[in-house]
Amino acid sequence: MSEPLRFLDAEGGCARELPDFARDRETLVALYAAMVRTRSFDAKAIALQRTGRLGTYASSLGQEAISVGVASAMQDRDVFLPSFREHGGQLWRGVSMEELFLYWGGDERGNDFAGPTQDFPVCIPVASQFPHAAGVALAMQQKGENAGAVAIGGDGATSKGDFYEALNVVGAWGLPAVFVISNNAWAISVPRSEQTHAKTLADKAIAAGLPGEQVDGNDVIAVREATGRALERCRAGDGGTLIECLSYRLGDHTTADDASRYRDETEVSPHWQEEPLIRLRNHLVAAHDWGKADEEGLLRSSGEAVEAAAENYLATEPDPARAMFDHLYAAIPEDLAALAEEAGDD
Repeated sequence: MSEPLRFLDAEGGCARELPDFARDRETLVALYAAMVRTRSFDAKAIALQRTGRLGTYASSLGQEAISVGVASAMQDRDVFLPSFREHGGQLWRGVSMEELFLYWGGDERGNDFAGPTQDFPVCIPVASQFPHAAGVALAMQQKGENAGAVAIGGDGATSKGDFYEALNVVGAWGLPAVFVISNNAWAISVPRSEQTHAKTLADKAIAAGLPGEQVDGNDVIAVREATGRALERCRAGDGGTLIECLSYRLGDHTTADDASRYRDETEVSPHWQEEPLIRLRNHLVAAHDWGKADEEGLLRSSGEAVEAAAENYLATEPDPARAMFDHLYAAIPEDLAALAEEAGDD
């Protein structure tokens, strides 16, 4: 396999000729703003969890370019099936920060998106979103819809049978699905080197008869370009694609994890020089006159939006206990009727 697709190097310089969309200042600013907003949301979510006001949370620190790049290439009629680290993509697609806070706070109303109602909720069981995506893509194919199902999972997901079975179905049936692997080098405490002997995770597409592509997952331009081409294949009836995005998990696996127990800081430190926000900001400064006032204004507006969303989340009255029954059953089963009655309305 050739070198990973890359348009911006770690310093923000052009590694190759940019695609047309990446020459537009407004488009690049929107991508950068989405990543900044994602990181601001991330920081607040961790602070809320550490103070007992949010449940266990999975940070996307250092991986913002993957979900934002993927989502920015999608159209409204496509369906997004995220893992638990795709906050940036969900926000781009129209999920609100309040809804995400509610979800991570244990309130299922956070999954009732006001925005992309066709998109799937956050998937916690590793790799199970890929068979879901194959099913969505099959429905699209049977209905003749001009759309694609896009699922994202981590490198650890490629070690699960769910992933292989779904990938095989997509290839065998020519389904319009894009499988994106967010390769952050760690499946909790297991490094990528101990998960597989495959030269690249993108190579796993070969057995399914699908094209596989490896991209620099810290380059939002590369992620968007590769995803856009994969979705064009879907719309043309040419089937699915596997995309491996190379990145690095800068933080813990979740707030329930302590990564210092299994990896040394000397390994982590160099990756801070490759992270996606610095890369795109440097490019905006050099190529599009992005200045101090622009940066400060964006940071201020992002921070204010996150704080407002957090305040709204914290002020939301919790669902009554009976909701666990009302939202699960159309009609309460007889053997649960007494429990539902006991739960009452408060």
